[in-house]
Amino acid sequence: MGPRAFPFGKVCLILRCNVNHLQRIIQYPLTTFCMQPKFFSQFNSPIRSVIFDLGGVILPIDYQLTLNKFEDIGFENFQQTFTQAAQNQTFDLLDKGLIDPAAFRNEIRRLAAKEIPDTDIDAAWNAMLLDFIPSRLRVLEQVKRCCNTYLLSNTNEIHYDVYIKQLFAKTGLESLSQFFNKEYYSHLIHLRKPDAASFELILRENNLTASETLFIDDTLQHVQGAQRVGLKAYHLKVNEGESIEALFADIL
Repeated sequence: MGPRAFPFGKVCLILRCNVNHLQRIIQYPLTTFCMQPKFFSQFNSPIRSVIFDLGGVILPIDYQLTLNKFEDIGFENFQQTFTQAAQNQTFDLLDKGLIDPAAFRNEIRRLAAKEIPDTDIDAAWNAMLLDFIPSRLRVLEQVKRCCNTYLLSNTNEIHYDVYIKQLFAKTGLESLSQFFNKEYYSHLIHLRKPDAASFELILRENNLTASETLFIDDTLQHVQGAQRVGLKAYHLKVNEGESIEALFADIL
């Protein structure tokens, strides 16, 4: 029996469908082949990308340790200064990379009205940073199998240097890049949550659809900022014991 004729028009149709399907797979590399986490089912549209916060969500943070440490080195009203940061903007400027660590330390000395060594300032400022938890890094690995993942962190040069060293000591990794399609650190992009521009940058650079992108953060104001841009957003209530391990338990 000879080969059957195959109409050219049908070949074109099949090829066109396959190309369209391939383009979608390339845009969302693994979502087609991976079971979606049950956590995603509460949202009204498919989740194809996840933006994670760092401090509190991935890296444990204890602000009280920094408050205590600054008081120990003689900055008696640091808690009031820290909670009123929006008024003097010192901390926001550091997070946006608009002042360098030397200028930050000088401002701390001015606010404290005391000569405090750089090493003491850095030790107090970094005291809030705890250690990476391996189970949270496993969450990132598994979520990345299912969708595109991004990191958006309000951070600064002083903190960044410390937790990257902690990561290397814990895992041998020199960065968090293997866990994300791309990382966005506030001191490098000069934008800070909850500013709309910080979320819009990620959407624009990665050609993401806001309604198909989930943002996870432990700060309510940041979650609300993401929602105003049209992202799906989840407020992780760390103070109530919530964790990303629990959110994604079914894929671990």
